[in-house]
Amino acid sequence: MRSKALIALALAAGSAFAAHAWEGQASPQPMPQPAQAATRGHPAMQALFDGYVADKKMPGIVGAFGRGTSPTLFVSAGTISLDPGAAKAGPDTLWRVYSMTKPITAMAAMLLIEDGKLKLDQPLSDIYPEFKQMRVLTSPDTSLDSVPATRPITIRMLLTHTAGLSYNISAKGPLLKEYERLGLLPGAVNAAVEAQAKLVRPKSLQEFAARVAQAPLIAQPGTKWSYSIGLDLTAAVVEKVARMPFERFVQTRLFDPLKMRSSYWTVPQSEVGRFADNYLIAGTTLTPLDPAKASAWLQPPSFPYGGAGLVSSARDYDRFLHMLVDEGTLDGVRVMKPATVRLALSNLLPAGVTFQGVGGSTGGTQGPPMGYGAGGSVYLADVPGGASKGTYGWGGAAGTIAWVDPVKKVRGTVMVNYFPADRWPVRSDVVKALYADAAPK
Repeated sequence: MRSKALIALALAAGSAFAAHAWEGQASPQPMPQPAQAATRGHPAMQALFDGYVADKKMPGIVGAFGRGTSPTLFVSAGTISLDPGAAKAGPDTLWRVYSMTKPITAMAAMLLIEDGKLKLDQPLSDIYPEFKQMRVLTSPDTSLDSVPATRPITIRMLLTHTAGLSYNISAKGPLLKEYERLGLLPGAVNAAVEAQAKLVRPKSLQEFAARVAQAPLIAQPGTKWSYSIGLDLTAAVVEKVARMPFERFVQTRLFDPLKMRSSYWTVPQSEVGRFADNYLIAGTTLTPLDPAKASAWLQPPSFPYGGAGLVSSARDYDRFLHMLVDEGTLDGVRVMKPATVRLALSNLLPAGVTFQGVGGSTGGTQGPPMGYGAGGSVYLADVPGGASKGTYGWGGAAGTIAWVDPVKKVRGTVMVNYFPADRWPVRSDVVKALYADAAPK
């Protein structure tokens, strides 16, 4: 029972960073070190982060903030674990980003759409015929009674969590047992839980896709937003359509051109020295849940979990966001076409479907009116004095945050690792600190 609860906790993920975007303009300067960044651009943020560590709310925290073409400003405090002598947290510390993996997987799919190998409204059954005749539960929480699906699942629906798929973190009763029976558990918690999950989990993305097709849907495709394994299934689609392993496609088309050198599905033993521990917070007590030196991420996963599988650094994730803000380019390298990025960051929800946000304990939040783009939520209106209409982002179950405001050309990443994600009001605190640092001096 404890293992199942931990799996459910860890696979949860976030909603858009419901924040007022940073409006301060950084002066052009060389890439600052953490202490320089705080002194020159973010004294309030540095004070906030230092306070978190001094109050023993977390061992360490790192933020990366940028506007336009100005250099990224990094702010950091604390260490990568509570162990005596632990290394300081910094821009290249490795963190479990959980569902901040979803936007990366979604952009991989968007690249195939850009290549003409995939279409946004293409039926999933074109790629996997076993999805042609799906069943939809009539009472998802209590019964496996079902009726035929009245429309096909499409790629758009996978990217926006509207395919009618569920998640073991939200499924209940007979459906949850069915997901567990089929091994639809795409994500890691720690080495002990991962060893148990591997006994029932598919051994490849293609086997995962075949098993997903056996599970009933919770709603008619295209009629309801429901947080799901849709991006994990998207990873399988990318792999099959690209005719190469999913992780190789991501490495070739995103990580290599973006020079994201600290993003891993499996953390090399040589990099453990900069890998943060993950903690479970009960009351005010931090208990190691996934210590880096014995982490689940030191061994290859059953398959790359496209919804929650990546470890990354603040520097790396900022480079991904910077590319999105710059409509597909970074350092003069074209990664995606501007039209592809604009489409990905637009509201892609099927007609009549709305998105109301998700709970903070999953890494999510509620905010202004929101739609949903490719793997992340999208603001449908300006926040007065803050984030613009079109602001896109998502968070992770262990507290990580990422967002881009394509109008104001600002972006932010916050890296921490603890459960539950909403134990401390980091999102709202960061907003206040950003405004304080942006205010005229």
